Amino acid sequence: MAMRTTVRAAAKINLFLDITGRRGDGYHIVSMIMQSVSLYDEVTVTVEKGDGEINISCTDESIPCNETNTAYKAVREFFEYAEIKPKNVWVKIKKRIPSQAGMAGGSTDAAAVLVALNEMLDTGFSQDELAEIAENIGADVPFCIYGGTMTASGIGTILTPLPEMPECYIVVVKPDIKISTKEAYAKSDSMGYEQCRSAEPMADAICRGDIQAVGKALYNKFEEVVEVPEIDRIKSCMKEYGAEGALMTGSGSAIFGIFEEKSDADDCMNELERHFENVWLTEPVSECQVIK
Repeated sequence: MAMRTTVRAAAKINLFLDITGRRGDGYHIVSMIMQSVSLYDEVTVTVEKGDGEINISCTDESIPCNETNTAYKAVREFFEYAEIKPKNVWVKIKKRIPSQAGMAGGSTDAAAVLVALNEMLDTGFSQDELAEIAENIGADVPFCIYGGTMTASGIGTILTPLPEMPECYIVVVKPDIKISTKEAYAKSDSMGYEQCRSAEPMADAICRGDIQAVGKALYNKFEEVVEVPEIDRIKSCMKEYGAEGALMTGSGSAIFGIFEEKSDADDCMNELERHFENVWLTEPVSECQVIK
């Protein structure tokens, strides 16, 4: 008999992102503060008896549904970690989080698969154990197991929780531009890592619940190495409509603005929707994975 579970998987934004170095194995060392937001993919996982067949389907036709998909990797890693015989697994992903946006869309889907399998197969793994599995899938996947507001260091997998972000409204825009993460990191390497920013002002602003200070402390190193005029125009528009601050998330290309007043966020969203197809009004959330 088949078992089925659906998980709502939240996107993330980077409130702070600095790259502080590069390891000998090619991985970059980062200092980040990440936040889950209320933009969700819907991941439905079905398990049946079988010999370990994995099938992935996705409403976004541009996303590969083969062994390179993070959800596929999540299934494989889960059964290996659990040391139980693999079963046939079907994963259906209903996409709302844009791809190539810096919002951890693939990572949060992978985390949703781990959460769903843990629930259905009664393996009883803790969040920490699921995060251990997640490290083998991708650097953002452990954060997507926990969600909320967290600092991240090392290659992004050393996580420390912060207090919940102050109540606010976050307008997210995904312009129709593509930024190569590989090229963005290469440009960052060419600049060197002698001068690094501290994440303390952002962490302090969150701890104090000061949304204006959060807006002032927003920082993303990639904005210094990626030159995209469209990003500057979007940020300027957000600030004109009252955003406390605006920033590109991850290596792009999504941009978000933080608003204290919902009316200002609504007005900004209405203006941006005249020029861009993909605009969302979101809020901070305290967890990434919610079983429906």
